Amino acid sequence: MNKHVPISSGVNHNPTDGIHFHRTELSPIISLYGRMVAAGEWRDYGISSLSEVAVFSIFRRAAEHPIYTIEKRPKLKDKQGMYSIIGMGGHILKRGSNLKLVLQVLERKLIKVVK
Repeated sequence: MNKHVPISSGVNHNPTDGIHFHRTELSPIISLYGRMVAAGEWRDYGISSLSEVAVFSIFRRAAEHPIYTIEKRPKLKDKQGMYSIIGMGGHILKRGSNLKLVLQVLERKLIKVVK
């Protein structure tokens, strides 16, 4: 006999569970994202709220792996800093406790040499 499992059995419906980005954290991320979209570098994003980490994924195209992920891990707040930028290969590009300073790694991509 088959076991009936409700569709919502593995879904977390409580918005207080998990780690989320606060509005003040999303503001500089979305601002950078908008500038990169205007420059033609990025095309899509996704936000995930998991039990120990909040993730903002950045895509060049919608149907591919993220080129960058911005992670918030509050458990690392007193150690290495809770914010990190991770590249496509899984390498940590920058980590720290100040989100705006961590995002500067990606803002350098906007600077182009003018001759």
